[in-house]
Amino acid sequence: MRIQATHPTCESQCRRSMRSHGQAFNMTDEGITRSQPQAADMKRSRSSLTIVIKLGTSSIVDEKTHEPLLPVLTLIVDTANKLRKDGHRVVIVSSGAIGVGLRRMDVDKRPKHLAQLQALAAIGQCRLMSLWDSLFGHLAQPIAQILLTRNDIADRTRYLNAQNTFNQLLEMGVIPIVNENDTLAVSEIKFGDNDTLSAITAAMIHADMLFLMTDVDCLYDKNPRTHPEARPIEIVDDINALEADVSSAGSALGTGGMSTKIVAARLGTLAGVTTIITRSSNPGNILGIVRYLTCPRTPSSTSSESGDHPAEPLSQKRVSLNLLGASTHADDASAPPLHTRFLPSSDPIQDRYFWLLHTPNPHGTIYIDAGCHRALLDKAGLLPVGVVDVEGHFAQQEVVRLVVVERRASSPGPDGKRWEGIAQEVGRALVNYAAAEITRIMGHQSVEIGEILGYADSEYVAHRSHIGFFRKESRPVTPSRDFE
Repeated sequence: MRIQATHPTCESQCRRSMRSHGQAFNMTDEGITRSQPQAADMKRSRSSLTIVIKLGTSSIVDEKTHEPLLPVLTLIVDTANKLRKDGHRVVIVSSGAIGVGLRRMDVDKRPKHLAQLQALAAIGQCRLMSLWDSLFGHLAQPIAQILLTRNDIADRTRYLNAQNTFNQLLEMGVIPIVNENDTLAVSEIKFGDNDTLSAITAAMIHADMLFLMTDVDCLYDKNPRTHPEARPIEIVDDINALEADVSSAGSALGTGGMSTKIVAARLGTLAGVTTIITRSSNPGNILGIVRYLTCPRTPSSTSSESGDHPAEPLSQKRVSLNLLGASTHADDASAPPLHTRFLPSSDPIQDRYFWLLHTPNPHGTIYIDAGCHRALLDKAGLLPVGVVDVEGHFAQQEVVRLVVVERRASSPGPDGKRWEGIAQEVGRALVNYAAAEITRIMGHQSVEIGEILGYADSEYVAHRSHIGFFRKESRPVTPSRDFE
């Protein structure tokens, strides 16, 4: 049953607003539902990309005056709107709440005390979102605010809820504006920087492209500020072979730098996301790069074929690391704007395992022997007999580190360790038992669990589907540690 608007013009205005992004919706007593798309819409949706754009504080707020950089923000809004008109789905990860709060409260320098930072974030976030809403409102583009801490998505159910919210907003043609919830975040539940947050967001929504906007055009093999001969690094296929200058420490207002963007690029590419670094002061580069990578184009004159050919799918662009001279790039009229493009893994980590390895903070550590490790690699579950030691205080259904030890100790050492030799962290596991329970059943057969504990929730300490291993190119961004 359709609901009639109380004012004769209200329903038509609402429909015009909801169609402004190319989608048609019905208003029913069950809520807002999307109408059947037209053929053109269906064709466009098959070729559309999901694009995440990350903006640092220095891209949004002047470092000295703390005033919002309205010319840059206006260009970002215009670029995002054009991407939407091209049929793409857009998410913006926006820093700047504390910087805007500094201006509102007329504070000269970023404070060091957590409570002061949280208060400034609360003040600045309101004004920042008001600014975004005003700028996008001129283009009739709806936006939504999403504030996250790592704790919000450490729980698998809450992670999936966040994922569903993103998907619904994007289906409705809304541009989500994401930021870390600095008002509530403390060190234990912070992402650390919005570069990492943007990569985890891109992985969560299965984005195609992640743009990390910064104050340089791309990565260079040397610092271009001090080495005029520095050469741009335009395409990175193997991030482990990357030799670039990452000495930039970020702005006085922000928390990131070039090194955090490399970490974010590593995360993004592992999840199958093409990750791009380019200059924030020229947001139009985003549009040029997207169109270059997605639109049909003529092969270069060195090709043996002629005629127009569609661009390769992003996931199939496997190019060796290239160091190209800036002058060569500038002379090539067909080249995209200068940027560094990190090509996605040809075998991306599945969503569940990406969440397990890179989203929750581990609550403790389980030490296993080499035989147990081999069995896990062969897809077996983690049995108590393979557990050598337990460290930390964690509960059932919490994530812990998995550490392989060289050998078991014949008896606990002076420090209480039940293992000897080298220990190496190899992955993460979501456990079926708490630390105290695993300590009691470790080294025993599964059939003994009921007798030891008085109950047996599972024969496994962790099911194989709840165990993930780091790849050689994948290191944890959640806290790791050294094992002596």
